[in-house]
Amino acid sequence: MSAPLSRRLLAEALGTALLLATVIGSGVMAERLSGGNVALALLANTAATVGALYVLIEVFGPVSGAHFNPAVSAVMAWRGELPRAALLPYVLVQLAGAVLGAWLAHAMFELPLLQFSAKLRTGTGQWAAEAVATFGLLLVILRAPAGRASSMVAAYIGAAYWFTASTSFANPAAAFGRMFSDSFAGIAPASVPGFVAAQLAGAALAGLAHRALGAFRP
Repeated sequence: MSAPLSRRLLAEALGTALLLATVIGSGVMAERLSGGNVALALLANTAATVGALYVLIEVFGPVSGAHFNPAVSAVMAWRGELPRAALLPYVLVQLAGAVLGAWLAHAMFELPLLQFSAKLRTGTGQWAAEAVATFGLLLVILRAPAGRASSMVAAYIGAAYWFTASTSFANPAAAFGRMFSDSFAGIAPASVPGFVAAQLAGAALAGLAHRALGAFRP
């Protein structure tokens, strides 16, 4: 990442905003078109997220690393792959981008811009799911063969939508942004701290697992 910090921050803000607009917007569209079939709505939400995530990583990766996720940025800073002085700015623009993405989705579907989710997502099962989802995501990022991270990350998130009880937020910025949307993809503000704590724990465990497995990348 040789781009100036200002360009990297712009890439992180834009990428995170577009990712959240995809997650929330596709959730709204899926809920409207699925006729009450929650499984079908989740399938559509998953497909849109997988496609957008792959494209966004390809587009913004060369500029900023395409983190779009404070947990990813924190691990990269811990590993020395992101300057530690850049960590806080990265996190701040990711959080701001997540909120802007929620508002963008609302604007496209003519929903009130400012809203808060009433969807509670809490309990040990949900927290364990978020730890597992984030652990897997970071392990994929850290160990993906060169040139294959985009597809592998997108594929993992798509799978984790279905095998985790939480539908795999795996991202503190996503949890933060989604609490501003009382939609299919929302999360109640009271549920966000538990999700974020589990995500950070999963990310830390992934960093330790990567070190234990050895840093070789084929």
